Amino acid sequence: MSIAEMLPLLQQHVLAVLASPRDLVAYVAGALAASFVIGAAFVRTMIPLRWLAVAGNVGFVVFGALHPQYLTLFVSAVLLPINVRRALQMMRLTRRVKAAEAASDLSGLWLRPYMKARKLKPGTVLFRKGDPGDHLYCVVDGQIELVEIGAVLLPGKIFGEIAFFAPDRRRTLTARCVEAATVLSIDEGTVKQLVYQNPSLGFHLMGLVAGRLSEDIRRFEQRLAEVQPAPPPQV
Repeated sequence: MSIAEMLPLLQQHVLAVLASPRDLVAYVAGALAASFVIGAAFVRTMIPLRWLAVAGNVGFVVFGALHPQYLTLFVSAVLLPINVRRALQMMRLTRRVKAAEAASDLSGLWLRPYMKARKLKPGTVLFRKGDPGDHLYCVVDGQIELVEIGAVLLPGKIFGEIAFFAPDRRRTLTARCVEAATVLSIDEGTVKQLVYQNPSLGFHLMGLVAGRLSEDIRRFEQRLAEVQPAPPPQV
């Protein structure tokens, strides 16, 4: 069929759509849905991408119901609640990160919904210095001691994150339960997925690592000052 033959048919189809309010709403919804899906391809962050996908799903549901296109309707109806749920999860995670930045002593709150609980008996060694670092932890109750430096972690504290960034991916300290404790853990793969979906989480993790390294430097300087001999008296 030539272009000259197609143009009259296209014109007739457009006039038929304009004459039918149902078809007009269906095509407008489909065009908006397609624009949202195309726009989502250019978005770099996860939350806007999810909401654009939600808008696209809604548009295609309307198009599929009114046109009708049952396959389009079915696929969009299945994807709609999934994208809504993921978008809300990312928004909640963002709020938790902001709350953690405002209250660093409760920094574990933003990861708790993604972590698994584990109860430990007194004296249990969670990991030893030199072990592979494949999990991040948060203290729920009880106390965890970092043996080599004698530091005690209280409820709400995250620990074990430095191994994620170390070149050899090994633990730099030993973590032992001072008393019966409950800890939450999350594996490295899940952390990476969350950081990819919400970059602000990655910045918060880097802040935790930087703070921990600053504490280590201060302890080292204090010990160095203690072992240095006193200067000889002036004659």
